[in-house]
Amino acid sequence: MELHILDHRLRVTNIAKSGLAHFTHALIKLIFLRRRTRCKFFSMTETPENFTVVLDEEGFKELEASSQLQAEDSVWLPLNVLSDANASASASPQAAAGVTKVAESVIAPLARQHVSVFMLSTYQTDFILVREKDLPVVVSTLEEEFNIFREVGGESLLVRGHDDVTNGLHKNGKQAVASCTLHPVLIPQNRFCVMSLDPDTLPSIATTLIDVLFYSGSPKEDAESSSSGADLERIKFFSFSLIDGYVSLVMDTDAQRQFPADLLFTSSSGELWRMVRIGGQPLGFDECGIVAQISQPLADCDISAYYISTFSFDHALVPEEDISRVSDLLHKQRTDPTTS
Repeated sequence: MELHILDHRLRVTNIAKSGLAHFTHALIKLIFLRRRTRCKFFSMTETPENFTVVLDEEGFKELEASSQLQAEDSVWLPLNVLSDANASASASPQAAAGVTKVAESVIAPLARQHVSVFMLSTYQTDFILVREKDLPVVVSTLEEEFNIFREVGGESLLVRGHDDVTNGLHKNGKQAVASCTLHPVLIPQNRFCVMSLDPDTLPSIATTLIDVLFYSGSPKEDAESSSSGADLERIKFFSFSLIDGYVSLVMDTDAQRQFPADLLFTSSSGELWRMVRIGGQPLGFDECGIVAQISQPLADCDISAYYISTFSFDHALVPEEDISRVSDLLHKQRTDPTTS
């Protein structure tokens, strides 16, 4: 298999819901007027707490400094796994396995080496974001499993690790990882769709998309729904990504009904998904193993999943028919430490 370090330097930001109006112009430009910006990687996810915006440095320049904007300090690099060396990183709908296909080969090894990751699954592929400063450790950890390439100026160059940059790694990859906190999980009642559309048709859904992203609820309502317990009712969650010209959307079935059915498309099975929301309080960025906490047991049971990290919490989408099994699995993981 091949691991590609993509040619994007990313920032992970948080926009407060009360301050969204301050950034409306910039965000509309990034979503609908991509030819007027140099931004190639843009993702915006709404949760009850805030908006998480992940974008490259060119896109980041469009966001004005404000007390309503919080940016994580690090520069992040997106990694992409290709099992078919001839496949494009974003050219076709991703296999149904989602993040679980990289749990064993990427996520678990990086967790063992104390590397924090930020996950972004899309309709087309999975992006594993790592801090730029951690790249030597990432390469040293994964080079035995993958041919690693780094995209530079449109070319893919083979990357080799350096023996003098190991950061205390054991060459056999068996270094014990510190005990990770098992975070609580919540399972809202929403049913979700993972969809895409031709980017040239974005103007056709502009009014609906703007309404869903910017006018779907007040900050007060969102805060109340967040504090009421996502495990009991429903959760506000909508994700839009425009990455290297490919569009991906994650929305619940209520939001889906607002869009023209003939423009959005999904996999041939039209599968519906349920969400597992990870974290009882904001997770932060320095803790390692959060993604592995969910992806590893799902991979062991051959349960497919999409995974979307946000500024405060993480979210895994699993097939609707598997949600009871997933709930039981994660409950057992928390009550029986020997299963983790």
